[in-house]
Amino acid sequence: MPSTDPPSVPPANVLPRVAAVKVADGERLRSVHLPGITLTVRSRHPVREGLPPALYVHGLGGSSQNWSALMPLLDGVVHSEALDLPGFGDSPPPDDGDYSITGHARAVIRYLDAAGRGPVHLFANSLGGAVATRVAAVRPDLVRTLTLVSPALPEIRVQRSAVPTGLLALPGVVSLFTRITREWTAEQRVRGVTALCYGDPGRVSPEGFRNAVEEMERRLRLPYFWDAMARSTRGLVNAYTVGGQHGLWRQAERVLAPTLLVYGGRDQLVGYRMAQRAARAFRDSRLLTLPDAGHVAMMEYPETVATAFRELLADTGESAVGERTDGIVDDEPANQTTGG
Repeated sequence: MPSTDPPSVPPANVLPRVAAVKVADGERLRSVHLPGITLTVRSRHPVREGLPPALYVHGLGGSSQNWSALMPLLDGVVHSEALDLPGFGDSPPPDDGDYSITGHARAVIRYLDAAGRGPVHLFANSLGGAVATRVAAVRPDLVRTLTLVSPALPEIRVQRSAVPTGLLALPGVVSLFTRITREWTAEQRVRGVTALCYGDPGRVSPEGFRNAVEEMERRLRLPYFWDAMARSTRGLVNAYTVGGQHGLWRQAERVLAPTLLVYGGRDQLVGYRMAQRAARAFRDSRLLTLPDAGHVAMMEYPETVATAFRELLADTGESAVGERTDGIVDDEPANQTTGG
């Protein structure tokens, strides 16, 4: 459901300049101007011609950087691009202020249509998982396979640890929260986010933590940061209340693409108990459960997720080779079942 609130931030051409976004080795950033939106796209140069395209979609409060650990592990398998959703990462807010699931899905579809890259191997996490589910349901021609890491699909009993995030959708909560946390440093904020999103925060390297602090400092200087967070949270909550053919679970049942579902046993935002329901909803699904992972398995256990994706390709015949890369060893005990 589109947000009915009017945009409350200045247009992109008058936004303040902030620090540059981090770019990992082998990555490049570019801006793509589309009707009503400008998207920043992070990509890796393909190791050879003819590799099938892949697109990665981050979660609430995230950015394309969330995929920087996984993308290089798939360099010989796909041609990777990750986008910053409108209002996140380095993408400015959408002109119409629409941060609904439909609005974000429309941004993904506009990019794929304009780039002519479909069908793609579509990866998504959390909020991005809800967005990607809608994209795959309404535009099956754009999606070759679907890989969802802790997708934010409706839950009747939301975990207690996820409630504070959901409260951002309520009017006035963001203003109250920003006043309460005014004195918090970027480092304190990153420690809180890491504790919430990782099964084991100790897996974050010192360099990774420093980069996250720098990125948090950059985002806090953006005048639309909290607005994008609040409106996207509201859009997700609104999507949870929609029934009928537009409901997310009903749309999951309509997805035709072979689907890999990844759930973490220590996820504090998306219930681990939802894994089996998701495996039943997506008609052609494989389920990878990581008992020690949190909400961002592609960042905690990228090798394991990469291996599972390669196996999905081999299983579905999507890969001409279907091989596992030599030297990749699972660093996390995993339970893998087939559902759907």
